[in-house]
Parts: sequence; structure tokens; C-alpha cells
Amino acid sequence: MNDSQQLSDVSTLRQRARLNVENGAVTEGYSADRETVLRLLNESLATELVCVLRYKRHYYMATGLKAATAAAEFLEHAQQEAEHADLLAERIVQLGGEPEFNPDLLSKNSHAQYVAGNTLKEMVYEDLVAERIAIDSYREIIQYIGEQDPTTRRIFETILGQEEEHADDMADILKDL
Repeated sequence: MNDSQQLSDVSTLRQRARLNVENGAVTEGYSADRETVLRLLNESLATELVCVLRYKRHYYMATGLKAATAAAEFLEHAQQEAEHADLLAERIVQLGGEPEFNPDLLSKNSHAQYVAGNTLKEMVYEDLVAERIAIDSYREIIQYIGEQDPTTRRIFETILGQEEEHADDMADILKDL
């Protein structure tokens, strides 16, 4: 903390907490552009849900010599992407927004595309492409948010770490195909 920053006294903190109490977790100290953060969260939610659907399809459609290994990864990734979606939806609600689950809007709002892939190699390749899109997207969101919303930034940092693991997994499988 630098010299120009002052901590609020307890009485001020208590008084501010009572103002706009209907805003829940969003206090006067929230400095991010809430509407932009909500849009980014909903786009990321759509991205995660599209990835769940693509990974689930690949899990059921995987065939061939290396199918068992790939299918196990597809299923694990689908479950983890669903957990990411839950984290994002929860944060959207905390910020006073509404998580968008409308199936008609998911592909439109998602950063990653839903590409089915016909062969196991195509499936793994498309999953790797989607992970790389999520990695770049989330890294940019983290940089955009900066210190303005540390809670949302930490959520994205956690998800980013797992997306990097997913990309590494898919790259390893792709080498073996």
C-alpha cells in the first residue's frame, strides 16, 4: 500500500455498507465497469458451456486405437468445463447480473466454436483450438480487469490455469495420433 492510500475507519465502513444494501456484493468500492464485466462473464459462460457440449460429444463419439485415452480426457474436461461454468454463473449473480443459459445464444456468445470433428484426430485438434482460444481470451480478460475486480480476476486466473492444462493434454494426445 502506498502513502496516498488510506484505510477507511470502522465507522465509515459501517456507514457505507448500509448504502445501496440491495446491491449485495457490489459496494461503492467496486471500480470495474460492471456491465462490461458482466458481458465478459456471460461470454465466458457461453464459451464454457459450448466446450462442455463439444467434449461430451467427443467422449461419446471417440473411436479407434487411442479412443479410450482420449475419451477419458474428454469426459474429465467436460466435467471441469461445467465447473468453470458454475463459477462464472455464480459470479454473474453476485454482481447483480443474470447468467445467460439460452441455448439459442450460446454459440453466438461463445468465443470458442462448436466444431464436431469426424475423426478422433479432428476432435482432439478442435478441442485444442478451443482451449487455445479460451487461454488467449481469459488472459486478455484478466489483464483488462486488473485490480478493479480482484474476485473476478482470481476466478479467471483459476480457470485459465486449468485451460492451459487442458491444452497441454490435448497437445500430448494429438502427438500420439
